[in-house]
Amino acid sequence: MAPPYSNGYGYSSSPLPTPSYDYNNRSNGDFQSICDDIFSSARSMLDRLAGYANGRRRQTAWSLARKGIQQARRNMTRRRLLSFPHLLVALWVLVMLWGERWVFASRVRSCDWDHWEDWPAGATPHRLIFVADPQIIDPHSYPGRPWPLNPLTVVITDNYMRRAYKQLQKVLHPDTVFFLGDLFDGGREWKTRQGNFDDPAWAKGNRPADEEKYIAEWHRKYGEEFWLQEYARFGNIFYDNWYLGGVDPGPGQRGRKLISSLPGNHDLGFGAEVKVPARHRFNAYFGETNRVDVVGNHTFVSVDTVSLSAGTSSMRDRVDLEPIYGPAQEFLKSVKATKRRAAEKEVLFWKGAVDDLAFDHKVENLSTADFSDLPTMDLKENAPDFPTILLTHVPLYRDPGTPCGPLREHWPPAKPPKGQTTPVIPDPRNAISISHGYQYQNVLSPEDSVRLIKSIGNVIHAFSGDDHDYCELVHTPDQESVREITVKSISMAMGVPTPGFQMVSLYNPIDERGNPLPGSPKVTLQTHLCLLPQQLSTFMTYAVLGVLSVIILIARAFLVPVLNLEPFALDPVQHAVSAVLPIFKAKAEGDEGGGYDVKPSGTSSSKFPSARVSAARTRGQSLSNGLGPHARALSPNPSRAKGGSPGKWGWGQNRGPRIEIRRDAYYDNNNGSDRDGGPWRPASRSRRGTLGLVGREMWTTCWRVAWMVLLFFAYLTYKG
Repeated sequence: MAPPYSNGYGYSSSPLPTPSYDYNNRSNGDFQSICDDIFSSARSMLDRLAGYANGRRRQTAWSLARKGIQQARRNMTRRRLLSFPHLLVALWVLVMLWGERWVFASRVRSCDWDHWEDWPAGATPHRLIFVADPQIIDPHSYPGRPWPLNPLTVVITDNYMRRAYKQLQKVLHPDTVFFLGDLFDGGREWKTRQGNFDDPAWAKGNRPADEEKYIAEWHRKYGEEFWLQEYARFGNIFYDNWYLGGVDPGPGQRGRKLISSLPGNHDLGFGAEVKVPARHRFNAYFGETNRVDVVGNHTFVSVDTVSLSAGTSSMRDRVDLEPIYGPAQEFLKSVKATKRRAAEKEVLFWKGAVDDLAFDHKVENLSTADFSDLPTMDLKENAPDFPTILLTHVPLYRDPGTPCGPLREHWPPAKPPKGQTTPVIPDPRNAISISHGYQYQNVLSPEDSVRLIKSIGNVIHAFSGDDHDYCELVHTPDQESVREITVKSISMAMGVPTPGFQMVSLYNPIDERGNPLPGSPKVTLQTHLCLLPQQLSTFMTYAVLGVLSVIILIARAFLVPVLNLEPFALDPVQHAVSAVLPIFKAKAEGDEGGGYDVKPSGTSSSKFPSARVSAARTRGQSLSNGLGPHARALSPNPSRAKGGSPGKWGWGQNRGPRIEIRRDAYYDNNNGSDRDGGPWRPASRSRRGTLGLVGREMWTTCWRVAWMVLLFFAYLTYKG
């Protein structure tokens, strides 16, 4: 017997454990007991599952598999595969491939550079594309929309932009792509990891009422992590498909480039209500918002005008807004020098020289060192000055009613009076509205517009976004008559039926000093608007085809019994007959007599023996009394009794015509016979049976087409 302080499992030769050792062993024993209980319960559960799987579960699975194989064999026949509903599905597949794939390639291919470029022979232009306002859909877009619709909207709009951008890269192979802001829809609303996103006290009540009630929820649910997910989503649509345009640039070009650092009001906010923490985050992930790029011997100046507008805000005298507009103003003060340095570096690159500063390697005393003659890329008046293009998210100012031209989709230009050859001015319907509201302003202020043009210098063209529709005009002389194009949105969800993007071809051949070559074109820039498919028209095509498909299938269902067409609906699987008296008999040629060969099912005879026999006897007597001399006694087939094969009237035969016993004849005709041969007549389809056939045919064919079409559409949607 083990001592009272022992765990009872020690070796007999071991010394007695100490109290502490005994305590540890007890703890280990309790833990071991718990583990044993857990393992025992798990083993018992697994044994039960194994027993269930080997018993009823296996039988059920085998039965389902057998039925599935049987159904598949019935469906995989040539008649079924080449049936009319499947031909209709094939038509749907072609239509959906056109609407979800081919139409994008066709539209983009119609915009190929060779279709509209007009440069001298042998020219090697730099080919550039502007993408405006992708504004990917997020919880800010439709906050009141229920759950199934909002995710579906996100998927459909993302797929639209992805398909368009893929074809843009595959077909057009642009050397450079610029984004013109509003990359996100609610980017300004998603909190950063640090920073205050609450509306300032003076801005309380500025939000629309339908947004105000969602602020607390947005700040609670959507923060830095959500913004990073949206950033990855944007990259999945645009960055990941950049390689489809190839690695190498066009002939004579320096390289391929994608620039998406220009912010919009949906990314940061507008004017005095710009979210500075959101701008810092935007800079970190997309690059500097105010920048100079030399592309195709043209200087592109991108300006964060949504922040610059805070400098002319009505709140400037009441609130310190310098952290918002300060960086943009500092950039404009030095932008001409930045342009000169960038142009000089480009010239040095094409000359094959070192495109960086070279300093003398010497040691000098800091107090006596001369800093007046340091190397610089800014050659002042001797520096090359390429044609400059201004990029701004918000369009420049124009007078109210200034028309946007015939390519604007919202409203075409007003028809001028008879004899007038110039456009109608003002034309408010064809113009961008001069208005503003919470976190937006349709055009810049006159002061900011003039400051941009004057500060940058040599601006020959401007491109903007924000409006979602196309607008082209030439500004007034105080803005140096700059031509501006407001680029269409590439998204289908921006309120414009036909999305698009702007194509620009640049050709400015230069000499070794950066000056234009003699005889080169005076106009160095050509543009073309490329329109994408109207998604609403595609959906309307689907709707019309869907209605026609239903009508055609219904009409075919009614024609099946009329024209004796082959039904598409399969007959139900015949199970063992449980009734004693049959409804049909198989009749063989040359049959002079014989008997019934009745074999009641095991289920019916064993489960309800007395009821079945009584019912059978009653029916047999009724039949015999009704038929009179024509009645046949229910008797076993003599040949089967002797062990032979079933006789000519044996049940279960599949040869010969079927004869139906019309029980109603015994009640309708007292003599048990009529002109058509009495109760024994060929089986015929009643009116109710015909309607059942039509209904079954309608349901089967419509359901078959519907689920196959929806499955293929889901596949195309999943593949993007």
